[in-house]
Amino acid sequence: MSGIGRFRARLRRAARRSHRHDGGGLGQQAPAPSGRDHTRWSPVRELRYLFSLHTVAGQVFVFVVGLVLLLIAAGAVALVVQGRRDTMDEARAHTLSVAETFAYAPGTAAALDSKNPTAILQPRAEEVRKRAHVDSVVVASPQGIRYTHPDPALIGKHIIGPYKEALTGQGFTRTFNGSRGPAVNSVVPVPRADGSVAGVVSVGITVESVNSVADQSIPFAAAAAAVALALTAGGAALLSRRLRRQTHGLGAAEMTRMYEHHDAVLHAVREGVLIIGADRRLTLANDEARRLLDLPPDAEGRVVAELGLTPDTADLLVSGRTVTDEVLRAGSRLLAVNLRPTDAHGGPPGTVVTLRDTTELRAVTGQAEFATERLLLLYEAGARIGTTLDVTRTAQELTGVAVPGFADAASVDLADPVRRGDEPVTPDGGTLAMRRTSVAAVREDHPLYPVGHVVGFVPNRTRAMRVHSDDADLKSDFEMLGWRNWDPDVAERIREQGFHSLISVPLHARGTILGMANFWRSGESEPFDDDDMSFAEELVARAAVGVDNARRYTREHALAVTLQRSLLPRGLPEQNALDVAYRYLPAHEGVGGDWFDVIPLSGARVALVVGDVVGHGLHAAATMGRLRTGVHNFSSLDPASDELLGHLDEMVMRIDRDEAADDGGAEIAGATCLYAIYDAVSGNCTVARAGHPGPVLVLPDGTVEYPEVPIGLPLGIGGMPFEAAEFHVPEGSRLVLYTDGLVERRGRDIDTGLALLRDSLAGRDRTPEETCDDVLDALLPDQPDDDIALLVARTRTLDPDQVAQWAVATDPAAVAGVRKNVSQWLADRGLEEEAFATELILSELVTNAVRYGTAPIEVRLLYDRNLICEVSDSSSTSPHLRYAATTDEGGRGLFLVAQFAERWGTRYTETGKVIWSEQTVGEPEEDAF
Repeated sequence: MSGIGRFRARLRRAARRSHRHDGGGLGQQAPAPSGRDHTRWSPVRELRYLFSLHTVAGQVFVFVVGLVLLLIAAGAVALVVQGRRDTMDEARAHTLSVAETFAYAPGTAAALDSKNPTAILQPRAEEVRKRAHVDSVVVASPQGIRYTHPDPALIGKHIIGPYKEALTGQGFTRTFNGSRGPAVNSVVPVPRADGSVAGVVSVGITVESVNSVADQSIPFAAAAAAVALALTAGGAALLSRRLRRQTHGLGAAEMTRMYEHHDAVLHAVREGVLIIGADRRLTLANDEARRLLDLPPDAEGRVVAELGLTPDTADLLVSGRTVTDEVLRAGSRLLAVNLRPTDAHGGPPGTVVTLRDTTELRAVTGQAEFATERLLLLYEAGARIGTTLDVTRTAQELTGVAVPGFADAASVDLADPVRRGDEPVTPDGGTLAMRRTSVAAVREDHPLYPVGHVVGFVPNRTRAMRVHSDDADLKSDFEMLGWRNWDPDVAERIREQGFHSLISVPLHARGTILGMANFWRSGESEPFDDDDMSFAEELVARAAVGVDNARRYTREHALAVTLQRSLLPRGLPEQNALDVAYRYLPAHEGVGGDWFDVIPLSGARVALVVGDVVGHGLHAAATMGRLRTGVHNFSSLDPASDELLGHLDEMVMRIDRDEAADDGGAEIAGATCLYAIYDAVSGNCTVARAGHPGPVLVLPDGTVEYPEVPIGLPLGIGGMPFEAAEFHVPEGSRLVLYTDGLVERRGRDIDTGLALLRDSLAGRDRTPEETCDDVLDALLPDQPDDDIALLVARTRTLDPDQVAQWAVATDPAAVAGVRKNVSQWLADRGLEEEAFATELILSELVTNAVRYGTAPIEVRLLYDRNLICEVSDSSSTSPHLRYAATTDEGGRGLFLVAQFAERWGTRYTETGKVIWSEQTVGEPEEDAF
C-alpha cells in the first residue's frame, strides 16, 4: 500500500472511532450524521449534538449564539437609555418653546395687568396645555401667585419651585419635584412694553410622561432583538451543521492529532502528491512533489500554468483525465504520473496526482538510458521537424534537432528543383546539383561550406554511409560517399578542427532523392557506431517526409498564386468618372478568393466591384475567376446593382449544384460581393451588397461616413431579394471598398478594425494612391491571415457644358428639330466633324422611339472621353439588330447605327429604357459601305 493509501486508511479509522452511538449517559458523544446516515437522525439527537461542546461545530454554535445574546442585551439597554435621554432633551426644548410662545403672545401681558387675570388666561392656558401635550401651563404674578393651573383648586396659591430667576428677564428650565412628582419645568418672564416683568409663565411635563414616550420603543426593540436572535441562531445552526459534516464530528484535539498525522504521512512518503482544484489551482503539494517538479515556495494557491512547468506537464496535470503510470519528462527526470479525480466518492471536484521518480532506473542499465535519450530525441524531432510547409525551414529544423543532441555539426543539402517546389530529375550517371540549405554546429568557426554553396552529388545509393578518420582518408573518401566538387583544403580544415566521424544519409521520398543530410562529430565525442547510423536514417526519414510535403505544397502554392494572379485585373480600364487606385495582398499562407473590378458602363457611369470567396486554395481561386467573369458578363447587360447580385446569386447556386452532382457532396461556394454604380452626370452612387462589408465615403473636407446600405444574404443561399441604396457623392470625394481581411484579424474585434480604418481615412485630402498606402500602414499585419483587396476611387462629375438634353414630341416631324439642335451643340464645342454621324444616329434612334416607343421621349448628349448619344422613352420593348430583306421598307436603322457607332446598346430603367451609342471623337471614320 502506498503512503497516501495508508494515510487514507488511518483517516477512516479515526472517523469511525469518533462516530460512537449515543447511549444517553454522561460524557458520551453523539455520532456525527455524516454521509447518507444523517437523514435517519431524529430532531432531538440533532439538537443535542448541536449544543455538545465536545465537537468543533458545537463550540462554534454556542460561541456564536452567546456572543449575539450579549450584543443584543447591550444594544437593548443602550437603546432604552439613549431613548430616555433624547426624550428628556426634547421635553426641555418643548416646554421652553411653549412657555416662550405663551409669554410673548399678544394680550398675555395686558391680561396680567387686568382686574381678573384668571378669567382671561385660564381658558387660554388650558387650551395651550391640551394642544401642546404638556402637563401644566401656569401663569403667575411676579410674587409667585398662580393665575392659572390645571387644578383650579391651586389657583391663587404660591408656586412651588424656583421662579424668581425668571423675574430678571431670563427664562430657564429645571427638573424638580412638583405637586405631580418629578417634572421638567420651563419658566419664562412675561415682559411689558416698557421692559418690566408683568408675570411669569411656567410649563411643565412630568418625568413619568416623558418616560412613557421613550418606553414605546421598547416592544419594537425587543421584537427586533428576538428576530435577530432567531436569524442568528438559525444561521449558526446551519453553519454548525455544515461544519459538523466537514469535520466528521471530530473534536478540536482529535482534529489536531489527525492533522499532525496527515502532515507527517504526506511529507514522509517517497511519492510526490499534488491536489489540484476544479479551478486549476494547486491546492496541496508535499515536499517530494516540490522537489521533483522544482515548484516555487508559494506554489499552493496559484494556477498550475503559472508555476513555471513545461507546457506538456501543465496540460497533463489539469487535463482531468484518469492516468496510470504515464511517463513524463521534467527537466532531467522521468516521472511516472498517476491522475485520479477527487469527486469519484463524493469529494470536491478536482484531481489528485502522484509522482514517482523513475530516473534512478537509468543507473541500473545504461542501455535503457541511451534508448530513452534517443526516443526523446526522436520525439523532439517529430514535434519540431515539419512544423511549417517551407522547404528551407524544414531543413533548418533538422539541423537544429541534431545539434548538439546527436552530432557536433550537421548540414542539409537539397537539390535546386526541390527548393523551387519541383521534383528533381535524377541524371543517369551524372551529378545532381545539391545546394547547401542549412548548417548548424557547436562552434561558430566551423569549416563546413556555408548556406548557398553548391555541392555535387552522384545519386547512386539510398542508404546511409559512415566514415571515420581512423579507418579512411577524409580527402579521398568524400568521393566514396558520392560527393563531387569537394575542396581538399576544406577537408584538411575539417581534420585540423578535430572532426573525426561522419554519417551521410540521403533524403529520399517516393523513390526520389531530394537531398543529403550530413552529421559530424569532433573532439572528445564518441565516434558514430551502427546504432547511431540507424538512428540517423530514422531521423532523416522523418525529415524527408516533411521536406517532400513542403516541396509539394510549394509547387501547389505557386500554381495557385499563378492562377489567382491570372484571374485578377492586370490594369484599370480607361474612364474619366473616377480616379482609381487599388491594392491586392494575398494571405501569408495559401491563396484566397478576394477580387475587385472597375467596369466602365454606358452613360459616363462606372461600376466598382469587390468580392470574397470563403476559403483558400485552388478551389477558392477558381471560383473567384468564375464569379468575376460572371460579373463582367452581367454588367454588359447594364442591370441595376440589386438585379446584378440576383443574377450572380443564381449563378453561384448553379455552381453549387453542379459541384454537388460531380463530387457527390454539397460544397457551398460561400461568396460575398459589393456592386456599386457611380454616375458622373448626377454624382449619385447606387450600391447593393450580398453579405459584404459596406463602403466608406470620405468627403472632400476629410469627414468619414459609412453610408447605410441594406445587407443581403451571401451569394449562393438564395430565397431573399437584394436591396440597393442610392446616395449623392460630392465631387472630389473618395469611395473606399474593401474585403473583410482588411478590418478583421485574429485577436482583434471588427469594430476596432473599422475604427482604425476611419482614423486612417479622416483628415487631410489625399490622392487614391496615398490613401491606399495610409490605410495599409495603419491596418496591415505583418503576415495577413486572409487576402486583402482595397479599392479607392476619387469621384469626378461632368461639367454642365458637357451635357445636353432635349424633350422630343411624339411626331416624326420632330426629328428635324433634334438634328438642328444637335448640330448646333456640336458646332459650339468644335465637333463639326462628328455632326454627320451623330445626326444620322440620332435620326434613326429618335425615329425608332417615335414610331415604336411611348412618351415621354428625351434625347441626351454626353461629351466625355467619347461622344455618347442617348434616346429614352417609357417603353420596355428593345429593338434588335437584324438583316433586312431586299423588299423590306424598314429594319436598316440599327444596322446604320452599329456601323457609325463604336458601341451601342440598351439599358432598362425604372420608367422605361435608354438606347445609347458611343462614338470615338477625333478618329477618322471608316467607310461603312
